[in-house]
Amino acid sequence: MVLFANIDAERGQRLKQRFREVAPDQVLVLPDDSFEKQDVRHLLTWKIPENLAECVNLEIIFSVGAGVDQFVATGVPEGVTLVRLIDPGLTAMMQEYVAMAVLSLHRDLPAYVAQQEQAVWKQVSLPPPARERRVGVMGLGELGKGALAALGNFGFQLSGWARSPHQIAGVDCFHGEDGLQRFLPSVDILVCLLPLTNETRGILNKDLFDRLPNGASLVHAGRGQHLQHDDLLSALETGQLRSAFLDVVDPEPLPDTHPFWRHPQIILTPHVACMTRVEMLATAIAGNLDRHRAGKPMAGVVAVERGY
Repeated sequence: MVLFANIDAERGQRLKQRFREVAPDQVLVLPDDSFEKQDVRHLLTWKIPENLAECVNLEIIFSVGAGVDQFVATGVPEGVTLVRLIDPGLTAMMQEYVAMAVLSLHRDLPAYVAQQEQAVWKQVSLPPPARERRVGVMGLGELGKGALAALGNFGFQLSGWARSPHQIAGVDCFHGEDGLQRFLPSVDILVCLLPLTNETRGILNKDLFDRLPNGASLVHAGRGQHLQHDDLLSALETGQLRSAFLDVVDPEPLPDTHPFWRHPQIILTPHVACMTRVEMLATAIAGNLDRHRAGKPMAGVVAVERGY
């Protein structure tokens, strides 16, 4: 069975080399290779290619990353299984990023960066101990649970929210709309790791910010379309929010004149919280293909009707 890796040539060659090591019997082809489309059973890609209909025997689409909203938006062919990337390396990267961002907001890094630009040497605040800071994570999938596990090492008071119920040791878990109303007032630093669905699009807005405690902060590493830019700017201006650490925006990159670039209360990174490495990609897909051939459930199968 042929696996078509719809990725750039440089990464594709590295992926081929890695597959020779972890799955030597797997036939892997790249866009510039000569192959018959009807032989393709499995596709690795970031988005639906224009000529997908030519792959008439396609069974599985593997996402290059953890996000799959781009597939849900364009539609997945009937009978084809969509699988998102789940890998310990990807979770570890998100753990590092969220810990960095939460600690930065906990210790007022945006204010110190702004002071440095003005050559100001002054203590901004006396932060409370981590055990008195309440950190809440929206989105309790693999990445959200991993982020909470990392944050627990610092002693923060932890809570989490998702659409469906969860139980996580050491974490106060909430779910559904009623749960969201109880979750938000108890969060000093909000971390968004939600999947992008019709229900979560634009969720980071004035209504949500107003339900957080005055002076709360935001870490956003979910999807750019979650965030209403003007609402964030207004919340920062009024003091409802103290600061924000953003890894995702819409569009990416932002226009040069966008206020996020130079806002003294915002730290902006260019969508680098999780970056897929070819080595872990090959290992994860090879493992899933082995499970599939053995008739076992694959890791990361997406319920397309839910969007994650």
